[in-house]
Amino acid sequence: MFRLKRLIQTPQSVFKAAIVLSLALHVFLLLLWFPLKAKSLKKTNDDIVVIKLNEPEEIEKPVKIPSKESPIPNALASQEAPPAPTAEEWAFASQYTLKNSKGYRHAWGKQVRSMMGTAVEGPDQGQVRFRIEIAPNGNITSVETLWKTSDKAETLARKAIYSMPPPPPTPTGKPLVFEKTISFTPFANDDTPFYGDDCLPDPPSFSNPFAWDGRSPQEIKLSKPTEKLSPEALAECLKQLPRDSIESITAHNQRQLDQWRSKSLDQTK
Repeated sequence: MFRLKRLIQTPQSVFKAAIVLSLALHVFLLLLWFPLKAKSLKKTNDDIVVIKLNEPEEIEKPVKIPSKESPIPNALASQEAPPAPTAEEWAFASQYTLKNSKGYRHAWGKQVRSMMGTAVEGPDQGQVRFRIEIAPNGNITSVETLWKTSDKAETLARKAIYSMPPPPPTPTGKPLVFEKTISFTPFANDDTPFYGDDCLPDPPSFSNPFAWDGRSPQEIKLSKPTEKLSPEALAECLKQLPRDSIESITAHNQRQLDQWRSKSLDQTK
């Protein structure tokens, strides 16, 4: 009976011993496998080649070299002095009697401006208006400055007035009194006169018909009607009119546009 019980217990001990041996063997194998796996991973990481892409280089833009023909940025505007009146222009001006010797006044102002030199944009640019009196023989008798926007313009204009060549005698043989504005700016427009309407009578000057000084009898003063030339006088007047040039017509139209156009109707803005 004792031997039978021992035989029954013996397989259980063997079974436990086998389990313990199996666990010990597995632990031993795991201890061997972990260093090999770690070494393998390390070796694999060492074999990885990192490829670094270079950043694209910035493309340099070509530098534009300004040519001689291209305008220089921020350059100051300028306008050269007009040429002096020719002998033909002075010959016409010395015979034109209409509109207070209109041709003579224009030629005189052009002569002065031609001697003032180039006008450059800046603090020296501007305008000056004179009241001029010229003797019948063409000599300057009086120069009065009415207003100015530039001291240099006045200085140059006065220097030109007193150093200009002697102009011809006045067309009417009488003293010539007039006002003239000299523009010393790079933006001055062409002031070539237009002669096509010079035979038309001047419109009457405006006067307030209701003005009253409070003492004299009240009366409505109507403007005088425009005087019309007789057919003979009109025919004689038309003989003096020159043939207007394209420049004079263009300058006349530009002056009319600057005077009468409305800013609210300006389509360029």
